[in-house]
This record gives sequence, C-alpha cells and structure tokens, in this order.
Amino acid sequence: MVKLYDGGVYLVDGYQLVEDGPEAENQITSMVGEHCACSKEEAKANTIAYNILKEHNTSDSMEKLKIKFDKLTSHDITFVGIIQTARASGLEKFPIPYVLTNCHNSLCAVGGTINEDDHMFGLSCAKKYGGIYVPPHQAVIHQYAREQLAEGGKMILGSDSHTRYGALGTMAIGEGGGELVKQLLEQTYDVDMPEVVGVYLEGMPEKGVGPQDVALAIIGAVFDNGYVKNKVMEFVGPGIANLSAEFRIGIDVMTTETTCLSSIWRTDEEIRHYYSVHDRIECYDHLEPGDVTYYDGMVHVDLSKIKPMIAMPFHPSNVYTIEEVKANLDDVLNDVEQRAKVSLDGKIDFTLKNKVRDGQLYVDQGVIAGCAGGGFENICEAADILRDHHIGDDAFTLSVYPASTPIYMELAKNGVLSDLIGAGAIVKTAFCGPCFGAGDTPANNAFSIRHSTRNFPNREGSKIQNGQISSVALMDARSIAATAANKGFLTAGDEDLPIFTHQTYFFDKTIYAHRVYDGWGNAKPETELTFGPNIKDWPEMSALPKNLMIKVVSEIHDPVTTTDELIPSGETSSYRSNPLGLAEFTLSRKDPAYVERAKEVQKAEKARVAGENPYNALPELQKNMEIIKSVFDEADFTNTGIGSTIYAVKPGDGSAREQAASCQKVLGGWANIAKEYATKRYRSNLINWGMLPFLFEEDKLPFANDDYIFIPDIVAAIQEKKESIEAYVVNKGLEKFKMRLGSLTDNEREIILKGCLINYNRRG
Repeated sequence: MVKLYDGGVYLVDGYQLVEDGPEAENQITSMVGEHCACSKEEAKANTIAYNILKEHNTSDSMEKLKIKFDKLTSHDITFVGIIQTARASGLEKFPIPYVLTNCHNSLCAVGGTINEDDHMFGLSCAKKYGGIYVPPHQAVIHQYAREQLAEGGKMILGSDSHTRYGALGTMAIGEGGGELVKQLLEQTYDVDMPEVVGVYLEGMPEKGVGPQDVALAIIGAVFDNGYVKNKVMEFVGPGIANLSAEFRIGIDVMTTETTCLSSIWRTDEEIRHYYSVHDRIECYDHLEPGDVTYYDGMVHVDLSKIKPMIAMPFHPSNVYTIEEVKANLDDVLNDVEQRAKVSLDGKIDFTLKNKVRDGQLYVDQGVIAGCAGGGFENICEAADILRDHHIGDDAFTLSVYPASTPIYMELAKNGVLSDLIGAGAIVKTAFCGPCFGAGDTPANNAFSIRHSTRNFPNREGSKIQNGQISSVALMDARSIAATAANKGFLTAGDEDLPIFTHQTYFFDKTIYAHRVYDGWGNAKPETELTFGPNIKDWPEMSALPKNLMIKVVSEIHDPVTTTDELIPSGETSSYRSNPLGLAEFTLSRKDPAYVERAKEVQKAEKARVAGENPYNALPELQKNMEIIKSVFDEADFTNTGIGSTIYAVKPGDGSAREQAASCQKVLGGWANIAKEYATKRYRSNLINWGMLPFLFEEDKLPFANDDYIFIPDIVAAIQEKKESIEAYVVNKGLEKFKMRLGSLTDNEREIILKGCLINYNRRG
C-alpha cells in the first residue's frame, strides 16, 4: 500500500525509479543514454520544488534561501494580530495581494460583539492597506485560495498550517503570523534549502475510496518516523493521471499532518481544466520534474491497494483500515484507551468500548467539513451513497459544510442539497469550526467521525478540566456517508457501493464578484481602522538581558505536544485579537496551573524593569540570586532578567498559530526547552516572539518543575554564534549542563536579542 525507501531515489523520465547506490549511474545511463546522464547535484536541481524555490529566492545561495512570496492569506483568528504587529512596525500598504478570510470566528455569538468586531477591523484594513476581504460564510480560507489565488509555479504564504495548494502547482507554506509580517514589511522568509521527498503514485483508487483514505495511509506511514519532517513532498508518477483535481487537492491538504514543510505536484490537463472551470486558465502552468531527478527519499503509494481508512483518537497518524477496526475491535479499542492515558494525562477515564453494540462500533456524529472534506466531489459522492437511505432517529447526526458558497450554490442547483437534506443531514455554510472545536461539539462521551484535518485531544470542543470528554476519528466522506446510511454503525465506503453520478461542477464567479471586497492595488490610506473593544495592542517587550534566570513552570513528557495543548482552540479563538485576554488560556487544558505560576515570576521581572526590588514580588529569588552570586559575582538584577520556561519533549505539532508562542511571551516566557521541535513553524514562532528555542536532547533532565536555571552571558553566546550554551540549575548548587539553540540566521539572532520581531522592526 505505502512503501518508504531507505535512501535517495532517482526518477527517470517521470516514471522509472532507480535507488541510489553504486550501480545507479550505470542503470540510468542504460535507460536514457549518456547524453542525459547528470550528477546527483544536477539531478537534485531537477525537482519541481527546487525550481520554484530558485525562482523565489532573493539570496545568492540555494543553500540559505531568502524567499519572497507572491501572495498571502489569513483568516479571522490570525489576521488581527498580524496586522497589529505590522502596524507597530510601520506598515503603510500591503505590498502583495493579501486575502483576509472570515471562516474561523464566523459565529458571531461567542463573547458578545468581538468576533464581528474583528471582521469589521479586517474590512477596514483591506480598504486602508489595499487587501482582499472575504466576508463570513463565503468560503473557508483554503477553498477560496484554490478558486481565486493559486497559480502554477507561484508561492503563497498563509497563517494557517493547512496552507497547501501543491496539487494546483502552487508551493504554499503555513506559518505563524510573524512570517507574514515579514512579507508585509518586504522582508524575506529565511530557511535552509529543504530536502525534497518524492511521492510516487501508481494505480487507481477503488470505488468508495476517497482522498482522505490515501492521505491517512501516507500519514500513518511517515509521521512517527519523521520521514518527511520539514521537507517538501513532491507528487509524481503515473497514478496522478488517474485522480481528479479535487481528489489530488484532498490528499494535498492533509500533507500538513505529515509535518512536511510544503508540497508540490506534477500538473497536467486535469489541472488546466480546473483553472478553466474557475475562469483562470491563464494561471495554469505545466510542471514536471526533469528527465533525471534525484529525491532525498521516496514514498511509493499503490493507489489500487488503498482501503477505506480511519484515524482513531487522538492523532491523524493513529491509522487503521476500517476493515481492521471491525475485525479486531477489542484490540483497537484497547490501544485507544492506552493512548488516551498519555494524551489525557490520566485526568479522566476514556473508553470507546461502551460504543460497541452487538459487535459493531456505534458512532454518535458524522461531519463532512472544511478545507479537507467540504469539496464538491466529496459531498456529491457522499450524497450518492446516502440516496434512498436516511440516518435514522437515534443519537447519530450528520452535518455537511460545503467549503465555499459557489460549491453550495452548485449543490443546490444539481439537486444534491435536497438529497442530503432528505437523508437527514443538516447542510450548513462554509465554516472551519468543526475542525477546531467551534462547531458541532459532540455530547459528553460521544464519538464523532469527521472528514476534516485533525483529531487531537479536546480539539472538537470538549474540556477535560470540566470533566467533559468526547473524541474524533478521521474518515473520508464516503465512509462517513456509508456509516450514516447504516444509522451510525461504522461502515466503510466500499461496502455497499451505489451508482456514482459523477456530477459536473460549474463555478459561478459572480458570487465572489458581488460580495468580496477587492482592494488590491487600491489602498486608501485615509481610511480609519475600525477597532472593537477587544482588539488590543501587543504589550511592550524588553530586549534580551545579559544573563537570564528562568524558572521551569511546566514540564510535559508526552511524546508530542500539540499547539492545541499549548493554547486551546474553540471558544478561546474569540480572544485572538486580545493578547492579554488570550494568554489566560495558555496550557489551560494541559497544565491549568501554568498561567498563575508564569504570572508569579513575571511580577518579579516587571518590578526589576521598573527599578524596584524583585524580592518583594517573589521572595524565593533572594536565595537563588545568592547562590548565583557565589560564583558569578557580577550578576545582579541590573544585568539579569527573570522569566519562565516550559519543557516539552516535542512541542509544536499541528496548527501554525503563533499564539502558542506569543501567549507564553506575554506571560513572561523567555524560552522553551525541548528534545526536538515538532515543526519548523513552531520554532519560528518562538524566535519571532523573542523566545530562545533551546534543545536538550538527553532523556534524563538535570532540572525539574520549580527549578531555576541560570544562563550567564546569553547575549554574548548568541552574538558569538556559540553552538553550546552553558546553563546551571541554581537550586542544585549551580549544577552545570549544556543546551543548544540549533541553526539560527543572523536576522533570527537579532530578533531574539531585540526581544521580539516588533522590536526588531523598530530598530531604525
């Protein structure tokens, strides 16, 4: 089904694979002739990814890239903070097209007026700075980008982790807001040249198998081993021709869950047709790798062997075939219970065994939604499966969210909408809420199956701290529909196949023409920005002091810590434009004691900066400073900052949301310490908020919760680009240990020294 190659692989003539090794050169020469032979370095430069990156690189090195993107996109959880940061740094107008969609905080019924206040702020920004504003319920961010922004050979940066348009020939990257701020200020996205891993598709999917099934099979094969972490996935091979554009899009958007940096695909007449349907044929570009192309790894996928899949709680990589789950139900549910003990810290009993009825797994809810599930083909095929069936009158419910109003309109015109409603489904407007806990939150102890992007703990909206727990499994729309037709009993999409009608899609461009405000190239600087009472500026942040004394205020030993655990989604989203208000939710579902512990330390730092005695704010500092001064006699609170840090084994999986880092900074955080960082984007978020991304790679920690760590001459260490950072556990008699900061660009070093990206951009 999915095979991973141990080393590099050559792709010859777009179809033949040759593993790297002593005989590779001879094999390739015998296949294509000496006139086409090339070195490994030349073959590396033949990837689609390399050539797009080269076209967008502004540095003189293809090893150290400085990328300028063609377009930007954000949604209403992130754009307020981004624009506020850019405004504080001197923003005058948007230098490239910047789309502000309103698909996350669309429900204007949480927190009073504040969600709609954010929308009005976005509209006023689009007018003032020359942006594009997509009103609530018109389209989810990524569907609008597919329909209106993507272009062959171009690059898009988005402040949402699922910014992926590779199937349309666009290299897209999801990052924290700081990276978008840099683009708005005409700076660059700095990254080492990523490795490129080929994804070779062959064969044709069986009927009833959908894009989510293929995506989950790939995620299950590559996530735990980090096979594509921070790399570019390049889709090639003959199987691509057997997939519709929407099928490819459905696989592509889920590549984020592999932890890859970006994705790109070969393009062909199918993609040209997609652009043509959307009246943008001029945006098509034919992309394919060179005659001989070298990939740093290869994921080989036989599409014909992919079965309907399910990602059980609590991660998209916890993958089985639905057939396996049904055949080994007790074993699978036992495994889920063991995973729950880790994911939920043993805070609550969790089981799905009470969902077993007469040997079958009963599901309480189905949702087909968002950038992954809400596509036209997914919904049409789900309706085909549901036709002449109904979901019944028990607990099971089914919600369907078309990803854009044009899709919704076409479903109404072709009768699919009435088929769904007649079967008992509720069809709703374009909204990302079910993906992050702001819509269709299940009942306590309920089990939901969703064609969406993630199934992290509590992401669907439950709250462990309140004794509430529900869970989500990821499935394809076809299997969700089959389960719905079976009145909530788990059923694979290929078990009872209907006649698929293969509806033709017609895009109505007037829907956007009449409702989307397009101010690109027409900034109106005289426009007054519309501020609601919840929209707050970022608090002042200090430059990095000479020395640091940081207290460990949270210690997390889970194998992976998601951004949802660092700053919860759901109802907290309404506070994303209020840094101080949002910070109160930091780690609230993982470590509820964190906020008060961090704030206690922060009081001492605020006293220090104000020239007051920090001992009065935090008496325990006195004995710790005395220990420090016994060896470092020049250290005092004129040159030593006070702050907090968290330790996590592998933090930052999941969302690009910068608030996972900025909330810690707002509460006085100076660092994270980790064995490794789950994603490049989370580490970048730490850096952009002036936080030190320390690495301590040993299993046995020299410190524990409540310990103080003293880091002398940290400023000098950063300026001198020291590989090893010396630190001391204060309350263990200045026990010495070493950490690393990893690779940092000169700009990143200066951002950390200045205290944050805002300060860095004020330096002139």
